[in-house]
Formats: sequence, structure tokens, C-alpha cells
Amino acid sequence: MPHITRIGVMTSGGDSPGMNAAIRAVVRTAIFSGLDVFGIFRGYEGLIDNQIEQMYSHSVSNIIQRGGTILKTARSKRFLEYDGRLKAYNNLRENKIDALVAIGGNGTFTGAAIFDNEFDFPVIGLPGTIDNDLYGTDATIGYDTALNTVVEAADKIRDTASSHDRLFFIEVMGRDAGFIALRSGISCGAEFILVPETITYIDNITRLLKHDWRKSKTSGIVIVAEGDDMGGAYDIARMVKEKLPHIETRVTILGHIQRGGSPTSFDRVLASSLGYYAVNGLLEGHRGEMAGIINKEVVYTPFDQAIKHHKDINKELLEMSRILAL
Repeated sequence: MPHITRIGVMTSGGDSPGMNAAIRAVVRTAIFSGLDVFGIFRGYEGLIDNQIEQMYSHSVSNIIQRGGTILKTARSKRFLEYDGRLKAYNNLRENKIDALVAIGGNGTFTGAAIFDNEFDFPVIGLPGTIDNDLYGTDATIGYDTALNTVVEAADKIRDTASSHDRLFFIEVMGRDAGFIALRSGISCGAEFILVPETITYIDNITRLLKHDWRKSKTSGIVIVAEGDDMGGAYDIARMVKEKLPHIETRVTILGHIQRGGSPTSFDRVLASSLGYYAVNGLLEGHRGEMAGIINKEVVYTPFDQAIKHHKDINKELLEMSRILAL
């Protein structure tokens, strides 16, 4: 393990609330430990373009409450090629940076794992994604805030659904995982929660809806993860409408509103803790790993496990949601 005197920190891929809190923790923990710390702007793209600036304690003042990321973020096709990674490595060497903290999700860690292996360069990852789909941590940075954003929106939609006797289909993020859909659906009392991990049967939905409307239920909410096997909210709403034309339906796509906003207290504490553990982990010799929290204890999970191991959705919660919606 080389002696570390300078570290870099960057955010990559999709932004998530709490990334700024993580940056703040990395910068100030590094400075406290006697290290110089450098911010890399626009993720791997900025690393290739040498968009690197030294950061100080005041550089991260008044950011813990802000959404997004002050370091900006991007997806980099150039980093997928060896020439791009070599240029990034040379820029790190030119700035005498000895190790890197990468905040992001699957794509970020995939690139970090390749980079570490090719150039023997220490990298620690922090799980920054609203999807909560990374193995090796109970929660990812931004997940809790996204949940609260969805619940707040769904509660407001419930008001208008009740006022107009309508059935609303609300599409939330979750191309490959239904964590946001499941917990937000339970929180807002959704009649149905549709996730990629289970098969959606339109006939079952229409049968239960018909029963609900017969017993004087006149409004409802269906939470749909964007990666549901039957399609998005518009597709499912259309299929339901074809079978139950007497029910008035509406569709709301929440989209990127789920990524923004001031992070919750939970996300601020999680991000701060993981930023602190990332720096200490590097100094203790950890590399090629993601720092996470499991059962309130810090753990370091190799990148290949964090990426490839599937994080299962809680099927009992899904069954509970069906019972409570009766």
C-alpha cells in the first residue's frame, strides 16, 4: 500500500441528494488527517480532461443541506476505453494524487474496479444512488430523500384522486429494482405496487379494482416502478382502462424530481458517516471496495460483489402491502 498524502474525490453517474454531504465529509476528514484533497469535476469526464482543483475546509461550507453535487457529474463513454482511462491516470499522477474516493452507483464502481486493476490505483467507493440497489449497504445515499419526495407527491395526488373519484397511476424510478416503489407505496397506502422483481398480472389488478369499486371505493393510487415487466404507468393504465372503462384514470410520471431536493437528516448522517469511513478506509489499506453500513456497522464490500450480487427486495413487505390495501 503506497503512502497516501493526496486524495481525489468525485461524483459520477446520476446525482442523488446527500452527495454534497459526502463530499464535505471526505474533504474535512482528509484535511483533519493531514492530507491534501482535490475535487474532480464532472466525474470520469473531468478526470480525463484534468478538471481537478484543490479543496479546502471552506470549499465545502454551507453545502450539507444542498441537493445535487457541487462537483457536478456526468456519464463518460471515453472512460470505457483504455486510452481514456490512461489519460485519467496520467492526470492523477500529474497532480500527485495517491488515491481516489468515487461517489456513485453501478457504473461508477464498474469503472473504478477496472481502473484499480489496470493501474494499481487505490479507489474507495461511496454508494450514491437513489435506487438503493447496491449490495453491501442497507441504504444508499439519496434513497431516503427520494422516498420522502415520492410520498409527498403521492399524498398530494391522493387528495385530488379522492376529490374527483379517480384512479391514479404514479410512475417512480426503478428500472431494475423496486425499492423506491415498494416503500413509498406502503407509506402512501397505495392500492397496488408494481415492481420489476415480480410478474404483473393485469387481470388480477382489474379483478381487485372491480371489487374495490363495488364496495364504494371511488379513488385509488397505483405505484409503478418504471422497469415493471408490463411497461410503464401509461401502458398499465391503458390496459386497465380497456378492461374497466367506467373507472376514470390519470397518470403521473414523477421523473427526475426524485433526484433533487434537500437531503433528509438520515441521508445527511449516512453520507457524512460514509465519507468519514472512506478516508479512514484508504488510510487503513482498503481499496477496490465500497464503504457501506449494514446493521449500523461499517463494512467494506469489494466492487465486484457490490455490483454483481443481487440485492433482494423484501417480498414480505410486498405481501403486507396487498393485505393492508384491502
